[in-house]
Amino acid sequence: MTVHDVATVRGPITADQLGTTLMHEHVFVLTPDIMANYGQEWWNEDERLADAVQKLRELKAAGVDTIVDPTVVGLGRYIPRIQRVNAEVDINIVVATGLYTFDEIPHYFHYRGPGTLFDGPDPMTELFVKDVTDGIADTGVRAAFLKGVVEERGLTHDQERVQAAICEAHVRTGAPITVHTNAGHQTGRLAIEFYRQRGVDLTKVVIGHAGDTNDLDYLKWIMDSGATIGCDRFGLDMYNPTGDRVATIAALCAQGYADRIVLAHDAACYMDYFSGEDYQQLVKSAVPNWNFLHIPTDVLPALREAGVSDKQIDAMLVDNPRRYFTAGA
Repeated sequence: MTVHDVATVRGPITADQLGTTLMHEHVFVLTPDIMANYGQEWWNEDERLADAVQKLRELKAAGVDTIVDPTVVGLGRYIPRIQRVNAEVDINIVVATGLYTFDEIPHYFHYRGPGTLFDGPDPMTELFVKDVTDGIADTGVRAAFLKGVVEERGLTHDQERVQAAICEAHVRTGAPITVHTNAGHQTGRLAIEFYRQRGVDLTKVVIGHAGDTNDLDYLKWIMDSGATIGCDRFGLDMYNPTGDRVATIAALCAQGYADRIVLAHDAACYMDYFSGEDYQQLVKSAVPNWNFLHIPTDVLPALREAGVSDKQIDAMLVDNPRRYFTAGA
């Protein structure tokens, strides 16, 4: 790969080949221990793969060329399954490395690393770097970005370890960062200050789920730092209704911030948080627009109606993702 290539599940592509990109979507979000012991009650591999292929084909037909999938350890990342899906659908899937936890790290890391019983370098850093430079497990698929969390509890001791490992991997590889944050508690501020102190290039950072708030001062503070805001939960109206999300983006675009906004749903083909047909139907009833087609079908027309230009939409869907994966290259 050259510095201008982007790793995908099907191999490296040029940044220009990313095209229209949704910057925070999942193919599967799963709990492997639960699946191994109880999954027979609701998981059929062939059915789930076929369903994922169909949903991604529909997304491709709606004009989306790429999804950026931040499914990492803690969310059931298993690349061979994603490879099987991607073999059947002509869409780019960009995958991540990192660790998803709201507080404590897995015991696998607890006794190894700086300040632990056995001390030494943090094994998380080496795993993240290997995923980016060599590939994930033996799949040959390289992670193209790093993913972590700064939630309501803030930067706990364990979260600082994860984020420090992400920062070190970023500095060593140049891979960009997407961080899940809590907009209500403005934890994007914690993430940015932490990254700034550790030499992270903030132009290669997306503050995920920032679009859950309509606090323009907070959102502009993030973007003025150089980072990009993820308006990436369209359809999850319990966090912020679509109309309010659209109005906020329109206001920011009118103030010249279209070059620091990316869009997505944070949806999945299947998420076992809501496993089983009964829960799947309950979710569809509660959040009927939480699916991959909401942005192309509903949100983009609403943005245009609110005064957002096609050039600004292209910035959010094409230019900004491309820059995210090539900035500093």
